[in-house]
Amino acid sequence: MTYVLALDQGTTSSRAIVFDRAGRVAALAQREFAQLFPQPGWVEHDAREIWATQHAVALEALEQVGGPSQVEAIGITNQRETTVLWDRATGQPVANAIVWQDRRTAPRCDELRRNGRAATRIQQKTGLVIDAYFSGTKLEWLLDHVPGARARAEAGELAFGTIDSWLVWNLTGGRVHATDASNASRTLLLDLHTLDWDDELLELLRIPRAVLPDVLPSSGVLAETESSLFGAALPIAGIAGDQQAATFGQACFAPGMAKNTYGTGCFMLMNTGAAPVASRNRLLTTVGWQGPMGPHRTAYCLEGSVFVAGATVQWLRDGLQILQSAPEVESLAAQVDDTGDVYLVPAFAGLGTPDWDGYARGTLVGLTRGTTRAHIARAALEAIALQSADVFGAMTRDARIPLTELRVDGGASRNNLLMQMQADFLGVPVVRPQVTETTALGAAYLAGLATGFWQGGDEIAAQWQADRRFEPRLPEPQRQAKLARWREAVERAKGWARP
Repeated sequence: MTYVLALDQGTTSSRAIVFDRAGRVAALAQREFAQLFPQPGWVEHDAREIWATQHAVALEALEQVGGPSQVEAIGITNQRETTVLWDRATGQPVANAIVWQDRRTAPRCDELRRNGRAATRIQQKTGLVIDAYFSGTKLEWLLDHVPGARARAEAGELAFGTIDSWLVWNLTGGRVHATDASNASRTLLLDLHTLDWDDELLELLRIPRAVLPDVLPSSGVLAETESSLFGAALPIAGIAGDQQAATFGQACFAPGMAKNTYGTGCFMLMNTGAAPVASRNRLLTTVGWQGPMGPHRTAYCLEGSVFVAGATVQWLRDGLQILQSAPEVESLAAQVDDTGDVYLVPAFAGLGTPDWDGYARGTLVGLTRGTTRAHIARAALEAIALQSADVFGAMTRDARIPLTELRVDGGASRNNLLMQMQADFLGVPVVRPQVTETTALGAAYLAGLATGFWQGGDEIAAQWQADRRFEPRLPEPQRQAKLARWREAVERAKGWARP
């Protein structure tokens, strides 16, 4: 057996990628699925379609490498915080999944913040800020708004999970209801220090323990798939939320190493070592991974979250229709030397780090009669890099050490103009690896370590190779002026949708 299969279930598509022992992509299959927007600020997915597309691409990828007999293990990585509630008996969801971008529980989060003691306890125990981004208030909303759900959950008839749990349930024919510590740490329900569901938090959000999955290490064989799904039973041996998986795939194993993933959103994580570090700059403290490279070893991270990054380019394509395809944005933006003082704040789902404003909304400022679609395209790319620069600044202040480079991955990291902008706005080099599929690669590494396919962190770190290094070119006074002007634009986006 010469491969590991990674199931990479993202916000807009399901992918399956097969990796060989050198960490190279041997096969890839991908399918998009529907994005549902039933009300302003609401974002949903059909969990059944997520499973159908994920199963289909897994079959496609396995066929490309000669079938399941060639694969040693499966690793799972997933969009985090997206919340599914389903019937244990039928395996059917009782409602659409509420996506991490969804803002319907922002008023509930306001209420929790007004309870000072509760807010303090939540942040102390979970390492998270109180925001509609996380799963806990989404699950509470489903229990309150789906007829009969709360009583059925308390009776043990319903199961909650983030997307990893939903996939494991379907892969095992309903035999296993589990999550890993990295995904569990994003729910507002897990104590970072005990790595278990916390009774005080469950009571605060009125969540019955009977609905929750088991919390398992990120690396370790937890089950085998139903043989009928792929033609053979395959071990499920690794699980991690997408951003933690990408950090692992980037071989950020030492404290102080950081990466940024450019996908639907942007997520910057820095390894802080074996103990959680409380942020002073509105970053999140989160579990990186648990289990690999030593028994029950846990790595923690600081994280900054940008809710809308690559989705900004999708909006230019599908909403404004000024692009035919997403890759076209680079050439269009390069038609102008600057934005003409136009700034796009893509707060379509509120603002994440460091502002945490669930009521912010997208704003386009500085328009003149001379503004063209090229200026708007360039402003969209700058917005991705400027939001990440805000996060990088907060992370540098928290780390109390200068971060000397940033490793990057994700689909938009292949955009050279964007990566140069990022280096310019950070003032430090940006390094893109040869394999940019680091989210799926991290899931594969976690699974392969559990089965002995890879022997340890040194072997994985040796496989990481740089593709290109982007050095900053923008003079420091211009960089500071750009960041200050951006913050002016952000202030204009804040609070727009507040009731």
